[in-house]
Amino acid sequence: MRRHRLAIIVSHPIQYYAPWFRYLAQQQSLDIKVFYLWDFGVTAQWDRGFGQSIQWDIPMLDGYEHEFVPNVSGSPGTHHSRGLVNPDAETIIARWAPDSILMFGYRYWTHQRILKSRSLRSVSVLFRGDSHELVPRHSLRDRLARLVRRRIFRRFAAALAVGKANEVYLRDSGILPSNIFFAPHAVDNNRFSSGKEITNEATAFRDSLGIARDSFVYLFVGKLEEKKRPLDLLHAYARLKQQCVASCSLLYVGAGEQQEELCATANHLGVTDVHFAPFQNQSQMPRTYAAGNVLVLPSHGPGETWGLVVNEAMNLELPIIASSHVGCGPDLVLEEQNGWIFPAGDQAALADRLANALLLPDRCHRFGRRSKELVAQYDYQATTLGLLKAIEYLH
Repeated sequence: MRRHRLAIIVSHPIQYYAPWFRYLAQQQSLDIKVFYLWDFGVTAQWDRGFGQSIQWDIPMLDGYEHEFVPNVSGSPGTHHSRGLVNPDAETIIARWAPDSILMFGYRYWTHQRILKSRSLRSVSVLFRGDSHELVPRHSLRDRLARLVRRRIFRRFAAALAVGKANEVYLRDSGILPSNIFFAPHAVDNNRFSSGKEITNEATAFRDSLGIARDSFVYLFVGKLEEKKRPLDLLHAYARLKQQCVASCSLLYVGAGEQQEELCATANHLGVTDVHFAPFQNQSQMPRTYAAGNVLVLPSHGPGETWGLVVNEAMNLELPIIASSHVGCGPDLVLEEQNGWIFPAGDQAALADRLANALLLPDRCHRFGRRSKELVAQYDYQATTLGLLKAIEYLH
């Protein structure tokens, strides 16, 4: 039986997607090729959010066919619409003769060229993104953007929904419910697993940071930037310390523009047991999550489209505290089952959730086990099943 030729268009090698592409390459019904529009992640390049040069330390290109399409942008990247300018993309992709195209995103110059391409007009295009509308947006600008998006989305024959909030966004973008297929956001669950070796590494990591072994650790992982709201977490933690004498610590893992402000604010508030660890590369992340007792993601605004750190932490049996603006919340953070949701920006409510985790350790352990059970359903097999259903529906 002839294999379905699927061209995958993605901005650059991404640590969450590369393992899925390897998984797809093993499917007998598919013949895939990934077309990258930028080479960030496989060569050392400056990351604007972390404020340092980044190159991933795990295999990103092994096990699947791929090609880097030349990017001629004067400022390559995903921070603006002309950061991906690949004039040869439509010719290169058409030459490969795909039956379908899976496109990650739609906002960039190259995406628009492909969607309007005459040579690819007969090829069905599937969309995958993770935007949501958990943050109310009712301005005139927002309404106009929605109208433009609806017009663009007419070109997509189907869409893959990564979760519940994303499905609502896709429907609001004009995609018919019958053309939306659940293909959940996932990470390499096998790589993020607990065990004695990981536990020992986590203990050594905590020791190196000066965290007491009996301390309950609130863990923040990511870029120290405004949209992630690390300062909200610090102020909530300060409230907690004023009310509670139990041994606890706050650990920030990452880097970014707000790091100095966080340090200065902690000193000003007189908050003790606040620790900072630098950016940790991918091979170090399992032990990094294992060093915490609960993951906190206090993001505010539409920028936290999903929060894949939640998937990773749940594999290490961590309960989750997330804001109401985090895209994965409706799927992965089940109130009083494996964590808590708080209104984004509400520091007092966040402090209450921090106290819930600290003062009820037995329940927190139970929540962690529930996290592991939930995230097991969000794997590459489930994501692939959604993709195959979409392809079958279209062909």
